[in-house]
Amino acid sequence: MTEEIVFCKGGGCTAKLGPDLLSHVLGKIPRGEKDPDLLIGYDSRDDAAVYQITEDTAIVQTLDFFPPMLEDPYLFGQIAAANALSDIYAMGGTVKTALNILCFPEKMDLNILGKIMQGGAEKVIEAGGTLAGGHSIADADVKYGLSVMGIVNPKQIYANDKGRMSDVLILTKKLGVGLVCNANRVGQAPKGAMEEAVASMTMLNKKAAKISHRYEIHACTDVTGFGFLGHLSEMINDAISAEIDSISIPVIRGAMHCAEEFLLTAAAQRNRNHVAERVTFSKYIPFAMEELLFDPQTSGGLLFAVKKEDAAAFEKELREAGMPAAIVGRFTEKKEKDIYVNCGGCNMITVNA
Repeated sequence: MTEEIVFCKGGGCTAKLGPDLLSHVLGKIPRGEKDPDLLIGYDSRDDAAVYQITEDTAIVQTLDFFPPMLEDPYLFGQIAAANALSDIYAMGGTVKTALNILCFPEKMDLNILGKIMQGGAEKVIEAGGTLAGGHSIADADVKYGLSVMGIVNPKQIYANDKGRMSDVLILTKKLGVGLVCNANRVGQAPKGAMEEAVASMTMLNKKAAKISHRYEIHACTDVTGFGFLGHLSEMINDAISAEIDSISIPVIRGAMHCAEEFLLTAAAQRNRNHVAERVTFSKYIPFAMEELLFDPQTSGGLLFAVKKEDAAAFEKELREAGMPAAIVGRFTEKKEKDIYVNCGGCNMITVNA
């Protein structure tokens, strides 16, 4: 009897190791002598490494790969590539080259392999980069992604933890793709939800990043496997806390319904366990909204901390460019907790997460 090879077992950024586990292991890895040209590296929880090579040029380096989160290999290739490319945009950089990272079962149809790589290559081209090679191994399950190199001016890097009090937070994509993909895998995704999730995951953050260069951006991250609150927590520094307006959060259709039906991911629960002590929710926030904010995103949007005076114009330009961007909160003076989630005009009577 031939063993059946399953293409999609549930993947994307839900396949990430939990942040608690990563922090425990990474803290014990030897780092060697500090290189003064390594502007962003192990000492930061940022989206990519940045290495300065001239006064005006630094290299941005990242990689990302994961198992399929849907059955279509071409779309999977596009999504995995878009997700990896996003780290360059989150640092304020421009994509230059990419290398394929591929794990593939030798007994699986090679046409599937071709579709994955076609989807990935098309996204690299759309990003303005060059696919320069890669590496593949035989494995029991499919995994695909990219190692990406970009460039950035060292004076214009978007670090994730340089936000300032009174900065406004703008999110460029809707949340909920983890919930929807998980529901789709068991045949319970609401009508139209998966199509909207796929459109979001395959959209590059290139346009949002390009528009951002016209405004005063103090910090940025892309929202991926650690969820909105997990990645927001990495933006908090010693001088600020964050207030989030849950009513303003853009949401993939059907995602809240999936949460209400408990079509949840284990990754979201790992995210909750990691960051919950740093978050206070208004008592009016429903369980489904909490889950949405912990939900792991695959190829999610950029979360910008922008100068208050620039926020309205920046949001308007993003929306005019076709993105569901929204002002979702702000940085405040330092408070007892790092993050407070309210619901617009409701009273901030709070309970711990």
